[in-house]
Amino acid sequence: MENKMFQRCSFTGMLVALGIVYGDIGTSPLYTMNAIVTDAGTMQDAVPEYIIGSVSLIFWTLMIITTIKYVGIAMRADNKHEGGIFALYALIRNRGRWLVIPALIGGAALLADGTLTPAVTVTSAVEGLKGQRIGSLTLSNSQLIVVLAVTIILLGMFLIQRFGTAVIGRSFGPIMLIWFAFIGFAGLFNLLQHVEILKALSPYYAIHILFSPVNKVGIFILGSVFLATTGAEALYSDMGHVGRKNIYGSWVFVYLMLTLSYFGQGAWVIGHYRDAAYRHLQNINPFYEMLPTQMRLFAIIIATLAAIIASQALITGSYTLVNEAIGLKFLPRLLIKHPSSVRSQIYIGAVNWLLCLVTLSIVWLFQTSQHMEAAYGLAITITMLMTTILLFEFIRMKTNRILAFSMVLFFGLIETLFLMASLVKFTHGGYLTILISLLILSVMVVWYYGNKQREKYERTSEYVSLLDYRKQLIQLSNDETEPLYTTNLVYMAKIGPHYRVKRTVPYSILDKRPKRAKVYWFVTVNETDEPYKRSYTVDMLGTRNVISVQLYLGFKNSQHVNVYIRQIINDLIDQDVIDTQYPKYTTLKNRRVGDFKFVITNQQLMDLSAENSEMKHFDRLLIGGRIFLQNRTTSPAVWYGLRFSEVVEEAVPLVLYDPEVLRLSQNEVRHSVKNTEK
Repeated sequence: MENKMFQRCSFTGMLVALGIVYGDIGTSPLYTMNAIVTDAGTMQDAVPEYIIGSVSLIFWTLMIITTIKYVGIAMRADNKHEGGIFALYALIRNRGRWLVIPALIGGAALLADGTLTPAVTVTSAVEGLKGQRIGSLTLSNSQLIVVLAVTIILLGMFLIQRFGTAVIGRSFGPIMLIWFAFIGFAGLFNLLQHVEILKALSPYYAIHILFSPVNKVGIFILGSVFLATTGAEALYSDMGHVGRKNIYGSWVFVYLMLTLSYFGQGAWVIGHYRDAAYRHLQNINPFYEMLPTQMRLFAIIIATLAAIIASQALITGSYTLVNEAIGLKFLPRLLIKHPSSVRSQIYIGAVNWLLCLVTLSIVWLFQTSQHMEAAYGLAITITMLMTTILLFEFIRMKTNRILAFSMVLFFGLIETLFLMASLVKFTHGGYLTILISLLILSVMVVWYYGNKQREKYERTSEYVSLLDYRKQLIQLSNDETEPLYTTNLVYMAKIGPHYRVKRTVPYSILDKRPKRAKVYWFVTVNETDEPYKRSYTVDMLGTRNVISVQLYLGFKNSQHVNVYIRQIINDLIDQDVIDTQYPKYTTLKNRRVGDFKFVITNQQLMDLSAENSEMKHFDRLLIGGRIFLQNRTTSPAVWYGLRFSEVVEEAVPLVLYDPEVLRLSQNEVRHSVKNTEK
């Protein structure tokens, strides 16, 4: 947890939650009712029965999916105060290897659907400017102007990410407080004009509208209704930033304001669906239309700010999600920067610019918010289903099987209906998010399962016991006939049970060219289920200079091995476990730690397994794909925080073959005799 104050409910904590957690779900009123009216056909088709039923569906969707499932149930499945689908998976992954499948699918879909959120929210907000009068100036109705403005806003957002947003982030909470209060009171004003909209509080109207003849799209109306709750997953994912209790406290206010907004928009449609100015319109946004003319400019400004905040939350959420995926070994290593002193604020350049490219492409491809709404929400329904599956295992672990099955059947059925209703969006642009989901998922599968298969096919003979080479290492360290390679030689090498290490490690020290050092370090980095854990253990192997270090770092921690090793050396010197290393030449007074060299081995695929019937072709593709990704993403030296350290990278072959397959058979040996006769 970033700050202990977030572990309890406070006004400050709830204000921060408004700015971080609710951006996505809080801007849904900008476009949800627009999609509902579009489903009706024209404005005159949005009769009171249709509107009351639709608003009832929105109200009960927010109640069941957002309030009960996510706020009520999912937030109890916290991993050391952290939430989200990957944190949930880390909590229960030991209960079954199959659990990785819903985690991978859900994470990929969540990342993909996020590319649409900034596009649809900012476009919906800026479209309110079309045709507006500002003094004597009348703004253009051209959609091209809107697209250009959205492009400038989004591009500006992506450009500033590398510098951090901690300063401007402090204003997010107050702005969102104003936003929610504004949409709530605007909705209440219109609600009072047509109080019959309050019938929507009854679930009868929600069920009735699904089968009513006035609903021309039938069950597929749920695809538009679902837009109201797309931000529910973000509530769970962002729990670690603000704390569960602050979300509990602030959700009551947010839910009330959202309800008033949707009910107010519904009341306005009931009062104007027959008006000559509106009845033939197919694309109309009740959110702006229900406001008095003199308030619209303020509404557009505050809506645009809210949309920017929602987009910012999405962008930083994507960084966090990718960081967690890297920690769980779902994605290749990527360069992670910390642009501010805030621990949880990170910046991943590759993710930032890829997200920027896809988001701007969506803006120019779909042009209008109406077209974006038609594609929005399909992938997130898949994420919600995957979260439900993981929650089933969590509840089964904590309570009993009956309660777990009841939960998964109830929410699974509802979310399956939403998924079926959203499938109609596939041909309207939903194919794009599904395609992006599949691309991300393919990278995850290749990286995760490629690593598993690599470990499976590595021969047992490739591993040796470090203890067998302990005596040689001590002798080499004391052999003054060999030049001193470095004071501290650090190998980033996994030391397994019984001191098992890959044969390439002692071979690198003893055979290639003897590397004499005063101290040999073998460092293993272990990823833990606790998000921010940082600890270590040391095994001296019965010596004073051959050391196995096990680092335990949470899956949300960045890895700065050089910093950790210096701390460990100083700790061991203080405990008189190793000798002090006074350098002969130094600019620092009382320096007692010598120089370092870090050795990292990079595997290169040496595939000689074509004739090996035991090696499946698909497995070779997975392993080859994994190494291909490894060699084209962040190098181990950068990943371990060793950019400014002295690093030696040694290429070692990953040999995939059975030596018996490639063994040569000897036909004969000839001993030629030279004829000495003249």
